Amino acid sequence: MMDGNADPMLKKQLLDSSRGRIVTLLRRGGLTADDIASKLGVTRSAIRAQITGMERDGVVRRAGQRPGTTRPSQVFELTPEVEQLLSSAYVPLLTHLVDVFAAGLPADQLETLLRQAGKKLADELPQGRRGMRNLGARVAMASEIINEQLGAMTRVERNGGYVIRGFGCPLAALTGKHPGVCLAMESLVAEVVGVPVRECCDRSERPQCCFEIGRRA
Repeated sequence: MMDGNADPMLKKQLLDSSRGRIVTLLRRGGLTADDIASKLGVTRSAIRAQITGMERDGVVRRAGQRPGTTRPSQVFELTPEVEQLLSSAYVPLLTHLVDVFAAGLPADQLETLLRQAGKKLADELPQGRRGMRNLGARVAMASEIINEQLGAMTRVERNGGYVIRGFGCPLAALTGKHPGVCLAMESLVAEVVGVPVRECCDRSERPQCCFEIGRRA
């Protein structure tokens, strides 16, 4: 999953690539392959090859047709996911919202709100296999969901129960200042696995997700 918390250098690398030059043009609006080829000074066939791969990878999508002298031309635009990746507004806005709530609400009320947010997020994520009886399978699914949908990188460990442990944290910009944000993720995981979960996140200089599930929780 792509998100607005992407490192600026990663965005620069994306935009500096051959695909990135196409992305930069499409940020201004939909274009045909001929439009892009003309602006970049390359052949239409080269652009068509790039567009085919970008469409397959979910970077661009078809956005209608434009009448031509002989036949209509397909117009392409960026997908919403790529637009979100290129946006820098999400994390600063979320940080200020949590700051405002933390300053104006008692700690227990803030915790309740964050937990409710995690449960609501869980309800909106694809969970067609939530009914699986095997706890291990549900834990693996929870790890997969937060990796694919929230941009995390986690693995499942066994140690007196199950542990979902991350190599980093998709909410690192928030968790150091507001540890309660981890409770939102804790509630999300609990909703997916259907048993008690306890967050054991590392909120040091390089935050890492951690959720204990089952007997240890």
